Amino acid sequence: MKAGIVGLPNVGKSTLFNCLSNAKAQSANFPFCTIEPNIGVVNVPDARLKKLEALVNPEKVIPATVEIVDIAGLVKGASKGEGLGNQFLANIRETDAILHVLRCFDNDNIVHVDGSVDPIRDKETIDIELQLKDLDTVEKKLDKVKRAAKTGNKEAQKEEAVLLKLKEGLEAGRSVRAIEFSMDDYTDYVKPAQLITEKPVLYVCNVDEAAAVSGNEYVNKVKAAVKDEKAEVLVLAVGTEADINELDDYEERQLFLQDIGLEEPGSAKLIRSAYKLLNQQTYFTAGVKEVRAWTITIGSSAPQAAGVIHTDFEKGFIRAEVIGYEDYISYGSEIKVKEAGKMRVEGKNYTVKDGDIMHFLFNV
Repeated sequence: MKAGIVGLPNVGKSTLFNCLSNAKAQSANFPFCTIEPNIGVVNVPDARLKKLEALVNPEKVIPATVEIVDIAGLVKGASKGEGLGNQFLANIRETDAILHVLRCFDNDNIVHVDGSVDPIRDKETIDIELQLKDLDTVEKKLDKVKRAAKTGNKEAQKEEAVLLKLKEGLEAGRSVRAIEFSMDDYTDYVKPAQLITEKPVLYVCNVDEAAAVSGNEYVNKVKAAVKDEKAEVLVLAVGTEADINELDDYEERQLFLQDIGLEEPGSAKLIRSAYKLLNQQTYFTAGVKEVRAWTITIGSSAPQAAGVIHTDFEKGFIRAEVIGYEDYISYGSEIKVKEAGKMRVEGKNYTVKDGDIMHFLFNV
């Protein structure tokens, strides 16, 4: 699962990516590993993992991860191949969620590509290019489906109706995620179309240090503009985050954060937000060899969760022994949890909860 960072040139996109690449400077438990120049696998900060480590004292600890992609900048006309448009659109299509960076600060020393600071205009520039690309995709599909619909094909007629609704919405300047569909229509026709503006989005408002905690008028305008989009907004002082990362001493970094009113680096919030945006959650395995966070899609069954460890675990699933995270912390060990009768045995139909500590029994 990948989250792609997008934005116009000079809005702080690359600085944000570099902040994430320096996550290892914040805590040894959350390193960052560069796979390619513009792709990084970032560990998801999770205080629960540290608490489990303190109780179990394992040989190693393995956190959950999320993949972040720094996507090429965009210019007007990208949908027609202008600038790096084709590269941008190909890269963003491969991601599962979008982190859209918007410049929400004034600084005469940092030139804006359009000459002035206006996050709503910036948002619309990218939205329009992505919507135009989706419109092109929808129109091509519609041409094919219309021919089948004219023959009386009921399935084609249903798809034609959905595609026409998509076309109407995109032509009106609405992203696909803001257009309402029934669950059946979404599952059968919208999702398989793999449209760019259907992807979930987190708007990252890049502010100056003074607005790091409460935001500013630019942020308020962004929140008002996206209220109907089913999108989240995160306020982040990217330049300040970069300054914090320059400090070698952990205590100095904490003091810096306290001085501006933050409890933790904003990059940690961003990573967790990206994880949530990708519809992911975590369950744990805990033993003396390792304490590990495993990533699963929200709503996964026990066999599906077991399959993340190994496909044989899912194929031969018998049952799962499950301990709630709060119970594990409260009683302090697996043995004490068992003695208290708090360990549950769950079958194939169990839906895994975020934070479950699990042990699988299987037979292949």
